[in-house]
Amino acid sequence: MTATLSDKARALLARPVIANLATVSSDGSPQLTPLWIDVDGDALLINTAAGRVKANNIKRDSRVAVSVVDPEDPYNVVVVKGTVTAVTEEGADAHIDVLAKKYLGVDEYPMRRPGEVRLKIRIRPDRIPMQG
Repeated sequence: MTATLSDKARALLARPVIANLATVSSDGSPQLTPLWIDVDGDALLINTAAGRVKANNIKRDSRVAVSVVDPEDPYNVVVVKGTVTAVTEEGADAHIDVLAKKYLGVDEYPMRRPGEVRLKIRIRPDRIPMQG
């Protein structure tokens, strides 16, 4: 069942605030990655390169958690427990450019590496224990 983001949560997620993504490592331990985030409806969107630890963890176990803390108000927090519902190369290059515009103010993601394959990852919020 999909949980619904509040207007306050959407407002925070619309800002260029760093999110933290927790995935499950192969040994069962948590793995945490700070990253850029986007929203599509109630789904969270992230972007990574194929072969990175978070991508491999998600491929093996689709359960994730995301937290975002407002740097201007540490009590304005969004925490989502969710499930990855899609990992795709389709639209991933354009999506990282959208995130680069949001976070860096540039039109193209400047840290691309030759031969890098980008992945766009969709997270369905199953529970939202905190949203401001």
